[in-house]
Amino acid sequence: MYSPLRYGVALIVALLSLTAHANLQEQLNALEPGDAFELPAGQVPSLAIRVPGVNVSCHPDTVIDAGGQGSAVDIIAREVTLSGCFVRNWGSDLNELDAGIFVAREARGAVVENNRLQGAAFGIWLDATPDVTVRNNRIRGDDSLRSQDRGNGIHLFNTTGALIEGNDISQTRDAIYIETSNHNTLRGNVMTDLRYGIHYMYSMDNLLENNVTRGTRTGYALMQSKRLRVINNRSENDENYGILMNFITQSELRGNVVTGVSQGQSAGVSIDGAEGKALFIYNSLYNTFEGNLFANSNIGIHLTAGSEDNQVSGNAFVNNQRQVKYVATRPQTWASEGKGNYWSDYLGWDRDQDGVGDVPYEPNDNVDRLLWKYPEAKVLMFSPAVDTLRWVQEAFPVVKAAGVSDPHPLMSIPEPLQLETR
Repeated sequence: MYSPLRYGVALIVALLSLTAHANLQEQLNALEPGDAFELPAGQVPSLAIRVPGVNVSCHPDTVIDAGGQGSAVDIIAREVTLSGCFVRNWGSDLNELDAGIFVAREARGAVVENNRLQGAAFGIWLDATPDVTVRNNRIRGDDSLRSQDRGNGIHLFNTTGALIEGNDISQTRDAIYIETSNHNTLRGNVMTDLRYGIHYMYSMDNLLENNVTRGTRTGYALMQSKRLRVINNRSENDENYGILMNFITQSELRGNVVTGVSQGQSAGVSIDGAEGKALFIYNSLYNTFEGNLFANSNIGIHLTAGSEDNQVSGNAFVNNQRQVKYVATRPQTWASEGKGNYWSDYLGWDRDQDGVGDVPYEPNDNVDRLLWKYPEAKVLMFSPAVDTLRWVQEAFPVVKAAGVSDPHPLMSIPEPLQLETR
């Protein structure tokens, strides 16, 4: 029933809210460089920070709620710090770049730290912002949407000199997406329940260090990039790919641990051809792989499409159902300075006890290649015909196809990786 009194009260509350918001935005606009300002307790609408060098924080009970429209916070001035805020309910239009926190290119040196974000589109968008720091934020997407309809947790577009550190990201599309962004550092981030953990496109000279992915469909998707340093990262129980490299050159992967990568599932149905690959290398050359552990996965390493001239030594391949899948025409030797890799299924010996096997490790033969080319032939795996083929290729090595060979296989797991296997 219509009540003039109730309608009047609602109108007054709405006007007071608008007035309070206008006053709050006016207060932000009136700040001087170097000022500190705390947003008050209660629900606060969308805001813009336009004064350089200010430190904006939130009362513990502050909620910045964008009402489902646009971005919740726009930072458009240099050296602004935004910290300690709960940001939610921004817009869901990915084409309009709706974000919980939108950091514009004018905001060089901005710091976004210790915030909590919950929303459908992008969590934090860095729009060609130089020298920005995004640290210790907790970002959650909207898991009621298909992953492709969600925004990324942190999106770097044409960004240089960024430090992305210690963030906890889940249920977005990709946790951290890097597009045409060079000379950035991604360190110590934890990423779960995603499409990709870290996704690189057309980016150079970046450092990925001490990050962790769990339960993603791909832990680290590195594509069309150069001179990446991928150091001491972890992929735990991801699906399909732990580390995927597509047209990556002149890069190094050292000290990474990838375990438990398994074939993906869709509504309980296996995805055809989507073996769980700890490391997948496609059309990638002149890279160094050293001191990594690839373990307990469907495939340890899969190389194809011209992925040659890479240096592979000092790694450990442990308890993978298939250690190596190599689809190419040139033979590959995986050892450096008399040091190869550790293979848990190596059956050779070490008579001189120098820690290096006396016979090479060769993971694949012609039968493997036949089965890769004609998967339907797997039904003959244990038949006399397959046994005969294997005997012929051993007796007459002239029919042996090019493949991977480790001439100096290690008899034990390299020391830094031993603790990881326990």
